[in-house]
Formats: sequence, structure tokens, C-alpha cells
Amino acid sequence: MERYAGALEEVADGARQQERHYQLLSALQSLVKELPSSFQQRLSYTTLSDLALALLDGTVFEIVQGLLEIQHLTEKSLYNQRLRLQNEHRVLRQALRQKHQEAQQACRPHNLPVLQAAQQRELEAVEHRIREEQRAMDRKIVLELDRKVADQQSTLEKAGVAGFYVTTNPQELMLQMNLLELIRKLQQRDCRGGNAALGLGGPWQSPAAQCDQKGSPVTP
Repeated sequence: MERYAGALEEVADGARQQERHYQLLSALQSLVKELPSSFQQRLSYTTLSDLALALLDGTVFEIVQGLLEIQHLTEKSLYNQRLRLQNEHRVLRQALRQKHQEAQQACRPHNLPVLQAAQQRELEAVEHRIREEQRAMDRKIVLELDRKVADQQSTLEKAGVAGFYVTTNPQELMLQMNLLELIRKLQQRDCRGGNAALGLGGPWQSPAAQCDQKGSPVTP
């Protein structure tokens, strides 16, 4: 009798999983229509079906949410670092300008051309240093963001999300961005309508838990 009940439960679980998969797939197919036609052609039925399978238990939604939070924190940190560097350069320019003005005011007229030539060389050296520091900061930002993208690609590939693998190909990167946008929109749709909107019941509670009382997604 217990074996019979267990078999019935397995059949019921399978039916629920199939229904979840169907509704996720239907939602994805609807969202894909909002993308440019060039990307619609690349997102085949098989790709969308595999993506729907990966989303079944809600784990991928949690992974994507975590990756986005890390990305936002990284971008904020890099922005603040560049802002600090710009402020340091502004202070440096102001101090140099004041120093030059004071030196010229104290300089004897016949020595002024020599002083101004020396000050011009000093100014050019400082401007060169500033440009080099800005370039170094920009390279650091690009490398750090590239590393974060590779981390995201690797994490989602390991999670079994269709279309994700480590690549720097611009077209593939754009496709992956569109896939992430589909996942994000699915999560927002779930937040607005509750789990029942996609027929997602059971243990998946985290995406709904990330919504505020008005049904809006809570951003990092």
C-alpha cells in the first residue's frame, strides 16, 4: 500500500514539474518576442526549453540575484575609486596653480620668463602623470569588470543555464545579456503576480521573498 502511495506521489510530482516547465517555457516564448529579431532567431525552442528546465526549482533565480548584487557592488566600488582619483587630481591642479601664482608674484620681473618656462615644464609633467594615472585606473576598471563577467559566465554554466559559457565574443555576450534579461523579467513577473502567476508552488519562496509589499522587486 505504501509503495502504491509512493508511486502515485511520484506521478503527481512529475505532472507538477511538467506543468511548471510548460508555463515557464510559455512565459519565455512570450518575452522573447520583445527582443530584436536577430536574437529571437538564435533563441531556439530547444534553448528556451533547456532554460526553462534550469529555472524549475528557482535556484537559478537566486544565483542571478546574487551575481547582480555582486556586480552592482563592484561597479559602485570602481566608480568611487575613479571619483577619488579625479578629486585627487583636482586638488593637485589647484595646489600647483596656487604655487605658481605665488612664485610669480614674488619673482623679479627680469627672472619671470625663466620662471614661467620652468613652471610650464612642471605643469606638463603633472598633466602627463595625471593622464597616466587615469589610463591605469581605466585599465583596472575594464579588467575587473571583465573578470566579473567571466565569473558570471562560469557560475551560470556550472548551474546548467543554457547559453552560458566563458567567452569574450561580442555577439555571444549580447546573447547572454538578453538571456539574463529574460530571467530577470521572469522574476519580476513572479514578484508582481506571486508564484501562482507561473504555477510555481512548492519549495520555491525566495523570488517572492525578494519583493516588497507593493509587489516590486527589491533592488540591491
